[in-house]
Amino acid sequence: MIICTKNMDYRLGTQCQFVQNQVMVNSEKDRASLLCMKALANRGRLDTVSQQMASHPKYLESFLRTQHYILYMDGPLPLPYRHYIAIMAAAQHHCGYLVSLHSAQFLRVGGDPLWLQGLEAAPPRLRHLDHISKVLAHQPWLTARSHIQALLKTGEQCWSLAELVQAVVLLAHCHSLCSFVFGSGSDSDATPILRVHHGTPPGYCLCDAANGNTALSPPPAGPTEKAPRRRSLDSSCEVACLLEQIQKSQEEIKERKGDRLHSQTLLHADVEEEEEAMFSTDPSRFVTDPEFGYQEFARREEDHFQVFRVQDYSWEDHGFSLVNRLYSDIGHLLDERFRNVASLPFPHSPDLKRAIWNYIHCIYGIRYDDYDYGEVNRLLERGLKLYIKAVACYPDSSKTPLCPLSWAPVKASEKVHVNLLVMEARLQAELLYALRAITQYMIA
Repeated sequence: MIICTKNMDYRLGTQCQFVQNQVMVNSEKDRASLLCMKALANRGRLDTVSQQMASHPKYLESFLRTQHYILYMDGPLPLPYRHYIAIMAAAQHHCGYLVSLHSAQFLRVGGDPLWLQGLEAAPPRLRHLDHISKVLAHQPWLTARSHIQALLKTGEQCWSLAELVQAVVLLAHCHSLCSFVFGSGSDSDATPILRVHHGTPPGYCLCDAANGNTALSPPPAGPTEKAPRRRSLDSSCEVACLLEQIQKSQEEIKERKGDRLHSQTLLHADVEEEEEAMFSTDPSRFVTDPEFGYQEFARREEDHFQVFRVQDYSWEDHGFSLVNRLYSDIGHLLDERFRNVASLPFPHSPDLKRAIWNYIHCIYGIRYDDYDYGEVNRLLERGLKLYIKAVACYPDSSKTPLCPLSWAPVKASEKVHVNLLVMEARLQAELLYALRAITQYMIA
């Protein structure tokens, strides 16, 4: 769901213009209200992800601006390609919420419905992108110059460098957004898919191994009872119920066709809801290797870790300038997101925020030479570490007994804050690996 924000350079709807001209933004609370009102005016309802992020309106605004730019503004990729790439990325984590959302958007921008039958129905160029999507989603440290070279090689189905950079940014954005969706419970109605992961359990931490603490606490005795959740308009439903609801909605629309009192805005919202429900497809049809998943970056029996050192390749010194040069302005938008999430007010020590960020990078093989990783074990309690690792590395199974989400902060906004840190740290990690591979290709 893309929401209008006042700095976006595109035509606003009548209702959205009215809201923008009438509402004065005088505080963070007013800003959150304005964003929500614009969402309602533009779409007729507020999507679940925006509701969750609304507790941090400054960040929400930068997130929406970046997402809108990637999906709809200047760039070499056609609009249907962008939404299909988003579908491929979300499917890597079996995120039915995002797959349904972008399937509907894919059709609205003129995409071929046949492509939604599965990845095998898509053009070869998009199918060739599947491997790097899989690697970035689960084991980004495997991203190599050879992956970039294979996609850019001469031929009828090759990618241009500008197209590939936009695709990589979109993949990383959607992969990391899956973590937020699962951590916030936005995809709670999707059927969890039990998968056998080849790595060690989520409780194992690379920081523990690096500091000589390799003992694992025993796993929980069994799954806890989960309270039933109320279904939302954005959630996927069982096929039988869906078909029945769609049929009833279509009949109601036909009956109301001649009713002049029926608001066109409400009619547009009904059609959109039907389309999203109709294309609540099985994400597995867009995945070619379902057994490929997260593995521990470092094995406990190994003495030496081949890590990605930020001192050698960082976002500030290398990634930002490269991506901004190959995909105009996206570097500034992404950097604004990273800065906004870093500046969010946090009721705990700033050291805790840095420990969370560095822990996420650590489990993806990225380390800072000037940081004492003993701080991670000192500041992050075990329940929080389990939560972070589950959301970051196992979002497609985070609601199963494999990854219990037992950590519960005092305030809901604190949990949202942690989910935002997980999403942004993971986004930056994927971008660093991908951009480093592109740099290696360019200088080879």
